[in-house]
Amino acid sequence: MRNGIWKGALIAAFILVSGGVGFAQTAGQIPIPTIDFNLRPAQSPQEVATALQVLFLITIISLAPTLLILLTSFVRIYIVLSFVSRGLATQTIPPNQVIVGLALFISLFTMYPVFSKSYDLGIKPYLDGKITLDEGFAKGVEPIREFMFHVTAPKYIFRFVQLAGIERPATPAEVPTHVLIPAFILNELTIAFYMGMLLLIPFTVIDIVVASTLMSMGMMMLPPIMISFPLKILLFVLVDGWNLLVEKLVLSFRL
Repeated sequence: MRNGIWKGALIAAFILVSGGVGFAQTAGQIPIPTIDFNLRPAQSPQEVATALQVLFLITIISLAPTLLILLTSFVRIYIVLSFVSRGLATQTIPPNQVIVGLALFISLFTMYPVFSKSYDLGIKPYLDGKITLDEGFAKGVEPIREFMFHVTAPKYIFRFVQLAGIERPATPAEVPTHVLIPAFILNELTIAFYMGMLLLIPFTVIDIVVASTLMSMGMMMLPPIMISFPLKILLFVLVDGWNLLVEKLVLSFRL
């Protein structure tokens, strides 16, 4: 029963994102239920178990935003955008809320085909009563697994296969989801820091050149940041940095 509960919670998490994909088209066909809470003493052990299962389900659903962040392209995009802000030394410009919002909408843009396929294959048939919960979970999670396999390096998958103490899978279908997810997250962190390092190199070079030039001119009392800051902004604007950065981020997730 608990296995079915967490599967249902994960499907509910997918609904939160893919709802904009499918519910916008079928909103008039799906009845909206009402919720009525009545408190009364439990009459049997079965009612106590059901109440505990509902509480457990609500707790799992509350973690849905975290699952959606970690199972999508959000981690890589947000970290890379944060590196750009740090490299430009603009402090709170743009604000962190803007960085988070931009990363969120770029993530929705890149994940739209994945969630659309997940909704069509698993969630919609389950909501229509055509398949069971287990079948809906298996079909709904398959596009997510394909996405994670596409962007995750095999060495991270094999690392967690070894840590899990299971036999080496012969095909991707044999890799358990609980092994694939941490491998995907580790891969995203590694790639994000690698891209961030490449972004910081030109900004660091500008800082070094400006500091060396000011020292050679004997202007040691002038803070180098006063000269390097506008130069970095100018360079970033001239190369159309935001456009190039977003384009490369989106292309790095293309299936």
